[in-house]
Amino acid sequence: MRGGIDAPQTWHRVHPASPLVRGWLALVAFYVVFGRDWLQNAIGSMADPSSSHRRGAEGLPIWVIVLFAVVPLVVILAVFFASWWFTRYQVTEDHVRINSGVLVRQNRQARLDRVQAIDINQPLVARLLRLAELKFEVADAGHAAMRLSFLRLDEAEQLRATILGRAAGVRGSTEHPGVIASAPERPVLTVPPQRVLGAAVLSGVTVWLLGAAVVALLPAVISGEPFAVAAVIPVVFGAATAYWAFFTRSFNFRVAHSADGVRLHYGLLETHAQTVPPGRVQAVSVHAPLFWRPFGWHRVEMNVAGYGTAGREQNARTVLLPVGTFDEVLAVLALVLPHPGVEDPVAVFRAGVRGAGTAEGFVASPSRSRWLDPLAFRRNGYRHTETALLVRSGRLTHRLGVVPHERTQSLALQQGPLQRRLGLAHVLLHSTSGPVKPVVPHLAVDTARRLFTDQAERAARARRLAGPEQWMLRTPPTSRAREGDGVPGEAAAPDAIAAAPAQAPDVTPSSHPGEDGR
Repeated sequence: MRGGIDAPQTWHRVHPASPLVRGWLALVAFYVVFGRDWLQNAIGSMADPSSSHRRGAEGLPIWVIVLFAVVPLVVILAVFFASWWFTRYQVTEDHVRINSGVLVRQNRQARLDRVQAIDINQPLVARLLRLAELKFEVADAGHAAMRLSFLRLDEAEQLRATILGRAAGVRGSTEHPGVIASAPERPVLTVPPQRVLGAAVLSGVTVWLLGAAVVALLPAVISGEPFAVAAVIPVVFGAATAYWAFFTRSFNFRVAHSADGVRLHYGLLETHAQTVPPGRVQAVSVHAPLFWRPFGWHRVEMNVAGYGTAGREQNARTVLLPVGTFDEVLAVLALVLPHPGVEDPVAVFRAGVRGAGTAEGFVASPSRSRWLDPLAFRRNGYRHTETALLVRSGRLTHRLGVVPHERTQSLALQQGPLQRRLGLAHVLLHSTSGPVKPVVPHLAVDTARRLFTDQAERAARARRLAGPEQWMLRTPPTSRAREGDGVPGEAAAPDAIAAAPAQAPDVTPSSHPGEDGR
């Protein structure tokens, strides 16, 4: 059944219009590049009565030109039709399978409990046809996400609900056991377009544009040649492209919460509906750039297993909040860290984003680290809670990294020659591939070793208590004392960042568990 659990012998195909959605751009590019001049010559030849043989300017008969225009269309459509015909998918109780390929067959299978995130993407043409691409990341699928392009929008939404429901451990109703209803979502925040525009103007692209413009215009000023001003055109074009990319990716950015996880909606021409299940976020980073701080704006990014950082699309998918106020930062942090593990999380996170020194229990770098980091040495530091490690750094751009203990992949101590002379060391927390790379810089050696040992113990302890991958079967940390009452654990709704602290006992150091989302 479409959007439900299939029998082992049941397979489905994507929408028949998929070749058109995928191939229209290739057709347009082909005819623009190769066919424009020939078409102009053909029209001119047909309009010229003196052309007795009705040939193009290059001496070719009109039927040859028409054949040149028709044959590529037929060939390209045939290739895309064959690709559509041989692409099939199936969703079973435990797996999703996709078979594709014409000459080289590809059979892919992914376990549903390994699904890290799932998206519904609608390019412009797909939006016009009410179609959508279903794309989901699996922790052990490498860098290539699994895609179904394209399905009807309602079918894609139902299939997303089924996959997420099966991954969460949900079972369907008695009447329709294979179909799982889509979980309702609760809106959390919406980023206004004017703030997105202001953030783009005040971003680092503007600084780069001004600097590059000065360098490009300097030869024109020195030489007095006005044509040298043309050197600034590539700079302006590059900056305009960056502005447009930031605006279109952040336009109409909305954050919502559901039992399926965090839902992100964004996009101007091409829209995206992204769902990150609970517990799949490996690390979070809050940035407050210098030119944003007078307005109280911040940016929140995340690491999710399988996302990586390759390409503009992947970079957009790692954004949890493109630009937001401090209250909005707390709201999205509450979604991915519903149990911060500290009595006053608002004060602690404020000290992490804006503070310096040892305020709110942070352990700071010693004063001798000013020789290696004169601007940020007062901000560099860390603090751990019952559920996460907070890493603070940066002076021009304030940064706060948050790594849940159970998501610490491994740790490392790093010490350069100057650090050895000063008795300092870095502590590196290894996460999955992504924009967040937590490093506690320039700690005293004894402090760094203690953090290394203690964090390894906290990480191993938290992993043992993390529960199954199917998040609907987990017991919330705040209700572990009630495990014997027969009530299944539900995904806790993060009403505020000040949720009750989670309890976690101590354990032994952990080794490298790998980038499997655990």
